[in-house]
Amino acid sequence: MTIPTPADTRTLTCRAVLFDMDGTLVDSTAIVEQVWSEFSARYGLDFAEILRTSHGVQAGDTVRRFAPAGADVVALTAELGAAERVRTAGIVALPGAAELLRILPGDAVALVTSADRILADIRMEAAGLAMPATAVTAELVTRGKPHPEGYLQAAGLLGVEPSDALVFEDAPAGIAAGLAAGIRTVAVGPNTGPLPDGVLHISDYSDVSVAVETDAAGARVISFRL
Repeated sequence: MTIPTPADTRTLTCRAVLFDMDGTLVDSTAIVEQVWSEFSARYGLDFAEILRTSHGVQAGDTVRRFAPAGADVVALTAELGAAERVRTAGIVALPGAAELLRILPGDAVALVTSADRILADIRMEAAGLAMPATAVTAELVTRGKPHPEGYLQAAGLLGVEPSDALVFEDAPAGIAAGLAAGIRTVAVGPNTGPLPDGVLHISDYSDVSVAVETDAAGARVISFRL
């Protein structure tokens, strides 16, 4: 069942909420930039271009795109992943993220991230955030963002239609994935790039309010005021 959006365009109503992680719930910018800077310096690559195109994308896809011909993509990806797992200094939750996750019903929330499960657990813990019970991480999909597979899988696991879900995303690839899945998508933070028509933007969750109610049919409804 599709939930109508109220006339106030800054209010969105849904049955389930799907969050990206890096840049959306967790600020890990310094570590991400450090790891990709080392990678680009090692191979004489354009660091700015790597950052521009890697945000929100699985690490293996970025390595495959930029690594020199003949490079062992699997080994390089594993090496980068190992480097990221031991670096947690400076990781923090986005303002308001912890409170928002506490308010939302646990069985209506999913994490959909391009990180693998080990890295996702490490970063969520470092940021002081509880890992949602439903999490779609890199190893659970065959096609990463901007493909919609992860978001469609998460909606299915939560038992909702895409039209009844809401995505929070910070990167162009993730925003594209949410929209391709047919899910209303809210852009978060400064790295979203130009936004498609109809995509609302928030800096963080400081001014976001949420209400969890029950409709006339007894179904749960989550309302966001952005």
